[in-house]
Amino acid sequence: MSLSRKACHATAWYPLALLALLAACGPKPEPALSGLDLPGRFLDPAAAAPVRWPEPEWWRGFNAPALDALMQAAIAGNFDLAAAAARVRQADAQLRIAGAALLPTLAVDSGVTQSRSTASGLSRNRNATRYDATLTASYEIDFWGRNSASAEAAAQNARATRFDAGTVLLTTEASVANTYFNLLAAEEELRVQEANLDAARRTLGVIRQQVNFGVATGLDLAQQETVVAQVEANIPGLRQSAAQNRNALALLTGQPPQSFTLGAGAFDRLRIPEAAPGQPADLLARRPDVLAAEAGLAAASANVAAARAALLPSISLSAQGGLQSAALGTLLRPEAQFFSLVAGLAQTIFDGGARRGQVALSQAQAEELLIEYRRAIVAALQDTEDALVALRETTAQEALRAEANARAERAFGIAEAQLRAGTINLITLLNTQQSLFSTRVSLVQARLARLQAAVALFRALGGGWR
Repeated sequence: MSLSRKACHATAWYPLALLALLAACGPKPEPALSGLDLPGRFLDPAAAAPVRWPEPEWWRGFNAPALDALMQAAIAGNFDLAAAAARVRQADAQLRIAGAALLPTLAVDSGVTQSRSTASGLSRNRNATRYDATLTASYEIDFWGRNSASAEAAAQNARATRFDAGTVLLTTEASVANTYFNLLAAEEELRVQEANLDAARRTLGVIRQQVNFGVATGLDLAQQETVVAQVEANIPGLRQSAAQNRNALALLTGQPPQSFTLGAGAFDRLRIPEAAPGQPADLLARRPDVLAAEAGLAAASANVAAARAALLPSISLSAQGGLQSAALGTLLRPEAQFFSLVAGLAQTIFDGGARRGQVALSQAQAEELLIEYRRAIVAALQDTEDALVALRETTAQEALRAEANARAERAFGIAEAQLRAGTINLITLLNTQQSLFSTRVSLVQARLARLQAAVALFRALGGGWR
């Protein structure tokens, strides 16, 4: 090969090398980074305990078989979970649509054309038949990465949708647990109020006897009757709360209330499972809402890259080939073949600023999602700190309420005995009685608050959705 021919071949590669260099300089999506400095540890002392992330079925630690059955029913029939699964399928379909732009388009066409014409000056018609089969291919070269950026945006949106479904699952599980505990608490408080009513009626009976013997006055009797009436007035609201929580559980499991059944449960037999977070960075990797915000930011960054690439020229290739003949028998002969290849370069000269406006819009959307990503991170850290302190303080509160209730039970027993012996005044009796009734209800509410704090902690730690 002569030197001049070698030089010509080398020169022919220069435009291709230049195009490759230009393509490498095309817009690229920015990485999805929050720019926040994460703390090295949580503030609450409980975070110093050995790391113990929630189990996938974290609710089983509460020792409530009925809750286990409710969770399974909710996972199978909850409407929000079903809708989230449908949104995931929609996002997957959108990803396939976006990815199709990276592949060539093929089309095949075949037909038979029958035509008739009349020659000028002749009365005889002329018939003509044409047979053809055509294969057409077109492909837009993704030179600047616009189509790949759009596909990346769709892929990140699909990831975000899956993480959103994880958030829905975690929210549903927490709602089922909290609603079940509310139901048990309402039933327990109803039992407590009925016990209070029995105690108040016993006291009322003793005072009536004392009134008959002239030991007590009508005012004493009226005051105790007021206590009985007040306790009775608390009962209908508790029955309402229990029924409504039961109906809410039916909705959460996707069942009509009329056909919903629930196994028996004991409020005082519930256990509080343990959980302890690791490092804040580890927490963020477990939170589906944080991961969804990160994926949304990545999708927005890819949309910015696609919008910028749309400002640059587009290159397309199209090819067409096939067979065409006036007779079906000669359709496969070489002379019936035809072929064409077209390369095109298109560049928008004026569009009223629409494309640059799309770039500005995509950038503003990415800025908004960056803020939302930062908000999700800070909110996740706050949720965990709040849940840790809530569980610690409600645990202490329940212990104090239990001690206060034990003291009130002992004091009321003494007061009741003194009442029968006629050695106590009514004011002391009423105060002791009200203290007992109050501490019984407060103990139930403290127990419920601790259970809800535990659920909040499991939810803050990402549950077991992964």
